[in-house]
This record gives sequence, structure tokens and C-alpha cells, in this order.
Amino acid sequence: MNPPSGIKSPSENNPPIPLTELHQKIDAGVKVAIAKALDRHRKLGESISIWQDGKVITLTADEIPQPPSTNQS
Repeated sequence: MNPPSGIKSPSENNPPIPLTELHQKIDAGVKVAIAKALDRHRKLGESISIWQDGKVITLTADEIPQPPSTNQS
């Protein structure tokens, strides 16, 4: 089946899309949201499930890694 006119198929070797300022802002926002969610789970004693080494594993609140320290002395 041919794609509609003007739409390139994923099999075409297109150059990678450069990261724009919008991409960078979206990426930063996602990282902040994930950090907040992890912190919330840690504080409330809730476990999380993550993908690690090809498997889904569940971490208890105590096993959730602390965020890296941002103290700059």
C-alpha cells in the first residue's frame, strides 16, 4: 500500500530531525515531571514499576533513587 501523496514512508533514510528549542523545552518539562512523580512516590511510600534489563521490576519507595544533588558550593 502506497502512502498518501506528500507523506514519506519511515523506510526512507531521512536525516535526523534537529533538536529545536521547543524539543529541548519539552524534554526539560518531561524530566521535571518525572522527578516530581518519583519524589511524590518516595514521600508517600508508594512503589513504582520500571523497565530494567529487559524486564519490568517494582521498586519500593525506599529503593527509588534520590535525585542527584544540585548543590553548587
